[in-house]
Amino acid sequence: MANVPIRLLIAASGTGGHLFPAIALAQKLPDYQIEWLGVPDRLETQLVPKQYPLNTIAVEGFQQGFGLSSIRILGKLALSIIEVRRILKQGNFQGVFTTGGYIAGPAVIAARSLGLPVVFHESNALPGKVTRFFGPWCSAVALGFEVAAKYLPRAKNVYVGTPVRAQFLDGAIDAPLDLAIPDGVPLIVVFGGSQGAIAINKLVRESAKAWFDAGIYVVHLTGDRDPEADSLKHPQYIALPFYNNMAALLQRASLAISRSGAGSLTELAVCRTPAVLIPYPFAAEDHQSYNADVFTKAGAALTLKQSELTTEVLQNNVLNLLQSPQELVKMGDKAYAIAVPDSAEKLAQLVREVIET
Repeated sequence: MANVPIRLLIAASGTGGHLFPAIALAQKLPDYQIEWLGVPDRLETQLVPKQYPLNTIAVEGFQQGFGLSSIRILGKLALSIIEVRRILKQGNFQGVFTTGGYIAGPAVIAARSLGLPVVFHESNALPGKVTRFFGPWCSAVALGFEVAAKYLPRAKNVYVGTPVRAQFLDGAIDAPLDLAIPDGVPLIVVFGGSQGAIAINKLVRESAKAWFDAGIYVVHLTGDRDPEADSLKHPQYIALPFYNNMAALLQRASLAISRSGAGSLTELAVCRTPAVLIPYPFAAEDHQSYNADVFTKAGAALTLKQSELTTEVLQNNVLNLLQSPQELVKMGDKAYAIAVPDSAEKLAQLVREVIET
């Protein structure tokens, strides 16, 4: 019996912010038999099946107040709990790990109803409603930001940071870029995360001429939802929907302009990349502002509110920072001081302690 591998069900769904930390954890548990719990038609259906068996359930979140649609959603939740219980029992799983979101509800309820341990990872400085509700039910809540503990007074909190993708730690960070950027020129990297980049994209395109005149290059990751993505042409400007080798790109950047999702901030911190942060104003409970606040208070970033942002404000703040290279180095060092490069190892160790004892 000692040689039978431990079976772990990972419930992580939707966005890279939920999936990448879970995949990073799974890679640190090579001796475990891991299966995945997701939702049809979300990002996990592209990322997970190549590596782990994927089980899907039909569940959705409560977006508005209580009404007829809520009754339908509650019905789906009840069915999904029954389905997760079936998956856990048939698969002889010994524990559950989740990164939150609405898939966490049925996963936590089903696991606890069967007496199985649950480790919950919360990457944001302000824990989501699901975390605040289910955190006390879990065996441990792993935190991406230390400050999150004050919002979870009844949970068993352990600060581990947020795991990053392997490319940020395995030497790829020093890989050469396959982009036409001369050595030594200042480089701005702009990326908006998985949602809400269009407002930033527009401001950046309007601001860019002043940056070009100062000899600055811009790599602009526009996402795939911006109809104006190809509207600016300039030899110092590279627009791409996405870029795979983000580690090398952020390492080369003089400055990033970014949303402040927890995953993006973790990557910036590990790469020592100073940043201008523009929190996504429609994020649940404005949690991106709480994340940005941690970096701003540490001196690692400058935060600008989208509601107060103009082309002139963005232009000038970016130019002022790029004209102070020593200040940028200090900001990068302060960002790295927030990073937990061995976060995946710490999280894996916590999962082992919870499930194997």
